[in-house]
Amino acid sequence: SPQIWQSALSTLNPNPTDSCPLYLNYATVAALPSRVSRHNSPSAAQFITRLVRNCLPGGVNRCIVMVCERSEVFASACALARAFPLFTHRSSASRRTEKKTVTVEFFLVGQNNGPIEVATLKCLASATEGVRLAARIVDTPCNEMNTDNFLEEIKKVGKDLGITPTIIRDEELRERGFGGIYGVGKAALHPPALAVLSHTPDGATQTIAWVGKGIVYDTGGLSIKGKTTMPGMKRDCGGAAAILGAFKATVKQGFKDNLHAVFCLAENAVGPCATRPDDIHVLYSGKTVEINNTDAEGRLILADGVAYACKDLGADIILDMATLTGAQGIATGKYHAAVLTNNEEWEKACVKAGRNCGDLVHPLVYCPELHFSEFTSAVADMKNSVADRDNTPSSCAGLFIASHIGFDWPGVWVHIDIAAPVHAGERATGYGVALLLSLFGGASEDPLLNMVSPLGCNGDSPTEDMERDSKRRRLV
Repeated sequence: SPQIWQSALSTLNPNPTDSCPLYLNYATVAALPSRVSRHNSPSAAQFITRLVRNCLPGGVNRCIVMVCERSEVFASACALARAFPLFTHRSSASRRTEKKTVTVEFFLVGQNNGPIEVATLKCLASATEGVRLAARIVDTPCNEMNTDNFLEEIKKVGKDLGITPTIIRDEELRERGFGGIYGVGKAALHPPALAVLSHTPDGATQTIAWVGKGIVYDTGGLSIKGKTTMPGMKRDCGGAAAILGAFKATVKQGFKDNLHAVFCLAENAVGPCATRPDDIHVLYSGKTVEINNTDAEGRLILADGVAYACKDLGADIILDMATLTGAQGIATGKYHAAVLTNNEEWEKACVKAGRNCGDLVHPLVYCPELHFSEFTSAVADMKNSVADRDNTPSSCAGLFIASHIGFDWPGVWVHIDIAAPVHAGERATGYGVALLLSLFGGASEDPLLNMVSPLGCNGDSPTEDMERDSKRRRLV
């Protein structure tokens, strides 16, 4: 009866989450916090994932009814997708004959609470597929997800979308001047690569490049990691995985601008060919880098990636995404990625997009004139690791990347460090897919992505199509 239901609900004290089993544990009712702080997502996405993992009753056929407002549907769907990772090598899983099915239903409350359109469900399916694809790649160990296999994943997505990737590989990287990617990956059995998927629709008015760090395993190189810090380094390709998942979903849903996904792939291995501290590499930007720490490798491959996006792809907006620094988790914590950008409007947009989609983001200090001197070298243009590790190392690491397109570059550069939120405990989260879909939702043909974009809320999107076409490097 309604009275029993209300009294059951009143016993739930979401602090932050609480649940109540029903009917011999065949069902569970769980409550989310009614209020969240200003740096959290109104959808309480992190709590959704946690609740579903902890409270979902067992069985082959399971059903989730999500009660939320229309504005929280996208974030809630992505949060639910995180609770069902694809990768497992448990022997019991391979023996199981029955496939598990999870049905998700949305019950909308509050404003605009009519039924969900089929087009919206299609968008949610694309987004959740992207989240689970990224998480699967990040969860897969390097004996399976080496650079060869990562390239196969890229080709598979390309085939789905009718796009042939551009691939520069192994010695060709060296010959063409990609000293960063080649230098990091040359000691590994599977050679390094730069791969690009390009979506170039008619009528595009600007060019966006997403650049992903795809270190399939990071031993630290000759500056080797210890036995406690090396486990988990299969996740060092989280940026490239997120960009792949997001690119697939974004293009499927229709994207109006030129979009390039640039994958910087390498295994930072130890061997006779490994880069030594004191070696000097010439990067694709033409700048020289003295290596003082081979475990600061992500910035080297991304420096090549952003320089390529700038020089060869002619990008107006360059966003790089990477599991870059352990310090990120100290600076912005386990749930918020760190954003560093030369553009205040985009900084605010990243924070807003994060709240809209559940992939939370918080800004870092952008101040190259105070921080870039940390990389001073007596014999090269710069070193690759800071002199003082107590001076905002996450900001400095991002500035290293930006220096290879130049601090005076007139375009928009956004750096997202996802080292901590790429995983929750032992499992990948697929972090970054929802964020990219939301942040660039204004350039999508999909109404739901328009709604969750930072421009889509509060009616602050440009009113005129004319304005959209004339304003270069606008917030899409």
